[in-house]
Amino acid sequence: MTKVDTLPASLALEKLGISHKVFHHENPVTSFEQAARERGQRASQVVRSILFRIAEDEFVMVLIGGLAQISWKIMRKHLGLSRITMATEEEVFAVTGFRVGAVSPFGLPTPLRVLVDENVLKEDEISIGSGIRNTAIILKSADLRQPWETRKSFY
Repeated sequence: MTKVDTLPASLALEKLGISHKVFHHENPVTSFEQAARERGQRASQVVRSILFRIAEDEFVMVLIGGLAQISWKIMRKHLGLSRITMATEEEVFAVTGFRVGAVSPFGLPTPLRVLVDENVLKEDEISIGSGIRNTAIILKSADLRQPWETRKSFY
């Protein structure tokens, strides 16, 4: 089992003084619904951190809750771009240091632009990736308000 003090996201949150809990799944997580159920949350409280390539070697992360699907049209308009692509698994690891399924906006090796869908902030408590598979970070959504940019809705 991973020690709490070695989780990249938890270490970053500690440095920021943000209160949080670490949740370890007893069995491997095989679905989004399973993750929500085991954490005692609704699907809308489980936040996905999705990485997009917006230019050569330039990326942006979007935090979106539940099973909501991102509107590419809205996102392109918000970013003022005509073309964006979802990062590959290799790009996700190279940029974040995390594997797909464990990506967190906290504990990144280098600063990255992060956009937070406003619907995430409607939840009092959320869970996000910890940097390690089958382990999540649970925190107050208000702690996502700073320093990232909030968008009315990406779907």
